[in-house]
Amino acid sequence: MATPSDFRIGVLTLSDKGSVGARVDTSGPAIAEIVGHLGTVEKVALLPDEADAIAALLCDWSAAGLDLILTTGGTGLAPRDVTPEATLQVVDRQVPGMAEAMRQAGLLKTPHAMLSRGVVGVRGRTLIVNLPGSEKAVRENLAAIMRTLPHALSTLRGAGGDCGRL
Repeated sequence: MATPSDFRIGVLTLSDKGSVGARVDTSGPAIAEIVGHLGTVEKVALLPDEADAIAALLCDWSAAGLDLILTTGGTGLAPRDVTPEATLQVVDRQVPGMAEAMRQAGLLKTPHAMLSRGVVGVRGRTLIVNLPGSEKAVRENLAAIMRTLPHALSTLRGAGGDCGRL
């Protein structure tokens, strides 16, 4: 059975401004720091808010065998926020409980958390998690799901065991 430190991880930042150097990405590095104990962050990228490019990269990274892809940005209401749509194009099935848990935790901090449209889904054996674009929201959202991530990833590998036990 794989240990949590065996997981292969990708971090994808979506930002029009960041992709042209007009904004410094702090969310992507924060994600890598937070999930580093789960495994190796093997892939990191920063793309503009273009649904086709996002979907293509998610497909490439899942085909490369990543266990977990965490995206940051593009989950709000702005016209170019398309990360959930791109993710939904490529996932085989959704994991709504994880997305709901992140929004619920966010609502304890701010009513604006209900505006996040992030989704969580599975493509093959890769878990894809959409996180908001701010570093603060990334930290809060990940805190809501960190205890569950190792079990979810092990389950996708076929080694998760009974979900009813902690």
